[in-house]
Amino acid sequence: MHIDLRALPKIRDSWTYLYLEHCKIEQDLKSIAMFDAAGKTPIPCSMLSVLMLGPGTSISHAAVKILAENGCLLAWVGEEGVRYYAQGLGETRSSQRLLRQAYLCSNPSLRLAVVKKMYEMRFKEVIPAEWTLQQIRGREGVRVRDAYSKASAETGVEWKGRNYSRNAWSATDPVNRALSSANSCLYGICHAAIVAAGYSPGLGFIHTGKMLSFVYDIADLYKMEMTVPAAFHAAKSNNKNIEREVRIACRDMFRETRLLQRIVDDLNTLMSVGGSFDMGDDPSYDEDAAKPGQLWNGRQGAVEGGVSYSDEKEV
Repeated sequence: MHIDLRALPKIRDSWTYLYLEHCKIEQDLKSIAMFDAAGKTPIPCSMLSVLMLGPGTSISHAAVKILAENGCLLAWVGEEGVRYYAQGLGETRSSQRLLRQAYLCSNPSLRLAVVKKMYEMRFKEVIPAEWTLQQIRGREGVRVRDAYSKASAETGVEWKGRNYSRNAWSATDPVNRALSSANSCLYGICHAAIVAAGYSPGLGFIHTGKMLSFVYDIADLYKMEMTVPAAFHAAKSNNKNIEREVRIACRDMFRETRLLQRIVDDLNTLMSVGGSFDMGDDPSYDEDAAKPGQLWNGRQGAVEGGVSYSDEKEV
C-alpha cells in the first residue's frame, strides 16, 4: 500500500495535551465527549497527543478504545499532573526513541556524555571534557549546597541539611517534608513526559537499578530551579498542612511555566547527544498496527519482519 507521507498528521499540528478532572468521559459518535455540571463538551481526540485524567474522572471502555485507535496516550495523574499513576497506549507504535535511549545508556562513553550534558543543563555551564565523573559529582555537591544556602538566606528558614525518615515523617522538620512533597510532584510530571515521548522511565544514566531511574535523572534538572524555592517558601509560611501547600504551589508553577512541554524538549536534546537522530517514527506501524516489526540480523543490522530468510546460506 502506498502511503502519502504528506497526508499524515504531524505532531506539531496536534494539541500537546488536555487535562480533565471531576467529569465523565464517554464515546461520542467516532470521538469522545466530556460530561460535567456544565453539560457536554465534545473532544476532538484525533488532535490530541495526551489526555491526562485527574481526580474525580471516570472513563468508559468505549472511550478508551476510541482514544487508542486515534493514537492518544492516556495518563492517570494527580491534580494538574503532579502525581503519576499509570498510562495507556501512546501516539506511535515505533520503539525508535526507546532504542536510542538504550543505545546511549549501554555505551559507556556515550552514557558519560549524556551525564555531562545533564549537569550542564542543570548548572548552565560547560563542563571541561577532561573532568571525571567523580569531579563532576563533587562540583554538583557544591552547587546543591549553595542552592540550599541561598534559599535559606532568602526565606529565613533554617537549613540543617537534607534529612528525613519515611518511618518517622511527623518528626521531620517542615522544610524537609516540603522538599519531599515537592519532589514527589516533580517526579509525577517527569514520569508522564517520559512515557508520552516514547522513552523508558527505567533506563537511567545517573541513577540506576529502579524502574524510575530515568525519572529521577530528569527531575534533577529542575529541582534547584523549582522544587527547592517552592519548599522553602512553603516552610516560611508555617502552615500546618505544609505538604498540601507545596503541592498546590508546584501545581501552579508547573502549569504557568509549561514545564511538561519543556521536559519533552529537554529529553530530545539529551537523546541527541553523540549525533542527531531521526525523531520521526515509522508511519507504517500506525497505519497497520498488526504489521510485524523488523528483525535483528547480525550481518545486515535490521531486516524486514514477516519475511522468510530460511534460504540464506550460513557463513
